[in-house]
Amino acid sequence: MPNENFRRELGHVFDEMTGSPTAALPDRVRSSLGSIPEQRAPFWIAGVAAAVIAAMVVGILVVASFNRNPTGIAPAGAPSPSPSASPAASPTASPTPESNLPAFQCTDSLMHLDYAKSPSQALIDALRTGTHSGYDRVTVEWNGSPAPAGPTSIEVMVQSGTSFTRSPSGQAMTLAGKNGILVIIRNADLHTGYSGPTDIKTGYATLVEVRQVEDFEGVVQLGLGVSGAACYRAFLLATPDRLVIDIKSAT
Repeated sequence: MPNENFRRELGHVFDEMTGSPTAALPDRVRSSLGSIPEQRAPFWIAGVAAAVIAAMVVGILVVASFNRNPTGIAPAGAPSPSPSASPAASPTASPTPESNLPAFQCTDSLMHLDYAKSPSQALIDALRTGTHSGYDRVTVEWNGSPAPAGPTSIEVMVQSGTSFTRSPSGQAMTLAGKNGILVIIRNADLHTGYSGPTDIKTGYATLVEVRQVEDFEGVVQLGLGVSGAACYRAFLLATPDRLVIDIKSAT
């Protein structure tokens, strides 16, 4: 009941209770007091209605909670789920072996392999060639056992022309191609573990020939005949231990 109506009703009851001062006044007061609970009945009803509404709200919340968790029991140790924004997937470049290789160069290069102690000789057991998109490849593989068996130094040199000097005889040899690359591997052996050809004519467009120039007293030299400019990259790989030389194809 609004406050204004309540005040108006209370004033009306008071007037009825007081009235004019007569001998029947006490009876009228008792009668009026007996009717007060009926006047306040709307407040009691409002309280009951509020309690019913509160019970309904609690029931709705409980039902909704059980719908989210059919068992009605939160898993032990499980944190309460909270909404969070999922990060958007972004494309990532997949690295390829080519992305980690050195750049091609057309100048001399010198590589050193340092060991804490004098190692055993690198017994070369494979000499392979291959052609790929943009370059031709020669691979020199050796047995690295017992560790740290391997070469003490590797030198790669570009030269004009394909004339090389065979060592230790001092005889001249000319390879196919226009320019050459000389590979010197020290503390190596090409005859103990290797039984393949020592003069490989590849038939490729760029790397046309690979030939042994020296295999004497722990020094192995290889001559590479290249049809065009002798631009290359050289690097070492492990498992198995090997030297890789790529010769860039002419564009």
